[in-house]
Formats: sequence, structure tokens, C-alpha cells
Amino acid sequence: MRKVQITVEGRVQGVGFRYSTKMVADELGITGVVRNEMDGSVSMEACGEDNAMERFIQRVKESPSPAGKVSNVKVEDDPSIKERKKFIAN
Repeated sequence: MRKVQITVEGRVQGVGFRYSTKMVADELGITGVVRNEMDGSVSMEACGEDNAMERFIQRVKESPSPAGKVSNVKVEDDPSIKERKKFIAN
């Protein structure tokens, strides 16, 4: 089980990015939470099997929202992230 903190910058607010990210997470069996930040970025905590997590991170980098445009992604492994039962878009 891999647990990561992801911060995404670019055109990622107001374009359906969180909703699209939730759809990808649900498809891949990833649990966690995604939220908009005051600085215009989107942050998420995600938990999942290694292979699924690699696919999830790749899809986030490509922007799961057709209207979004990702300019920067920071991924940090964080074993202290709390496991959730599903993926929540806050």
C-alpha cells in the first residue's frame, strides 16, 4: 500500500479537476481526498496499491479534466496519511 501527498499546479480550479480526479481514483481503486487550496493549487492525499498509484499519478499529471492544464506536480510519499474507505472530492 502506497500513501502519497500530491500537489498540482496549473489551471486546476474551476475546470472539473477534482471531480475528474475522483472518477479516476474510483476507477483505479484509490482512496483519499482532493481539495482546492487558497493559492489556486489542488492538493490530495491518496492511498492505493503500487501499480494503481503509479497509473493514478500519471493520469493526474496529464490532467484528468479535459479543460485543465497541469504545469507542476509534486508527489511525496507519506506513510502517516490516514486510510479512507473511498475517495472524496472536497
